[in-house]
Parts: sequence; structure tokens; C-alpha cells
Amino acid sequence: MKPEMTSQDLVELLQMLDGASIPLWLDGGWGVDALLGIQTRPHKDVDLVLHVGDVPRLCRLLEDKGFALKQGRPPNSFVLADGLGIEVDVHAITFDPDGNGIYRMENGENWVYPADGFSGLGTVDGRNVHCLSPAVQVLCHAHGYLPMEKDRRDMELLRQQFGLELPPQLREDGNK
Repeated sequence: MKPEMTSQDLVELLQMLDGASIPLWLDGGWGVDALLGIQTRPHKDVDLVLHVGDVPRLCRLLEDKGFALKQGRPPNSFVLADGLGIEVDVHAITFDPDGNGIYRMENGENWVYPADGFSGLGTVDGRNVHCLSPAVQVLCHAHGYLPMEKDRRDMELLRQQFGLELPPQLREDGNK
């Protein structure tokens, strides 16, 4: 059986991090589902964007919940996993003077989250959450890796909901 991070699991995680005053934004699949206001598919992980200065507290809190380093190297780009295979994929950023989020990727290159991308708001199980904006979700999915079928499906849902243009590699049929 594949591991699954349920919406309840995610809400509990977000409540714990809120209690520790760790501001963050959802990215990836849960970020898309939050923007849509509904869970559209199972998730084994959550992608979190947060300030690099909050990484030590995040790691301590998650270690107390049974998470350990699975991949990468803190503080910038890494994955924590629990014993069941649930993962927290951390994208730690610093903000530049213009409010852009600078993320040092695992390969050592910098990725820039545009400042306006931090304006996304969504819901998970009725709980309001911060997430990357729909346009920045598309931007993130269009660069840096080969999108899978689930990524193209997620982007199509954002296109339908928010009227976004999709680059060819993110279109479900590749020709729209």
C-alpha cells in the first residue's frame, strides 16, 4: 500500500507549524489542491516553502513526530520522511529586497520565486492556508524537471479554474 498524506494529516502538520510561528506556503500537489479548494488526488508528500531561518525549528518539530532526513541537505533543499513513507519536501528561501524568494536548489543553482507568487490563498479541509499563486505554480512546474502525468493534470485544473496559459510541456495533450 502506498503512503498517503491525508488532508487531516496536512491540517495537523500546519496547525503544529502555526503554533510554532513558522510562516509557510504550500507548493506542489497540495498547493494546487488548496488553490482549488478540494483534494483532487492522493498525495504522499507536501511541498513547503519557508524562510531558511525557520528550518531548524521545523526540523526539530518534525523529528519529534518521527521524521528523519531522507534526501538533500538542510537548510535549503531537503526531504524529511516518517516511518510510513510520508514526506515533507522543504524549499527554504531567503527574501531579496524586492520580496522575491531565493531558493538554493539541491544542484546548487538558485531558483527565484517572484514576489507576487506569495499571494496565493487556498483551503484544506476548510482551513485557510497560504500557498504559491496559481501563476507561480505553473512557473514552478514548467522549469527544472520533467513533468509527470499528475503534474500535467494538476496544471490543467489550474488552467480551467484560473484561466491560465500553459506551456506545451504542461498541457495534458501537449498540443492545446
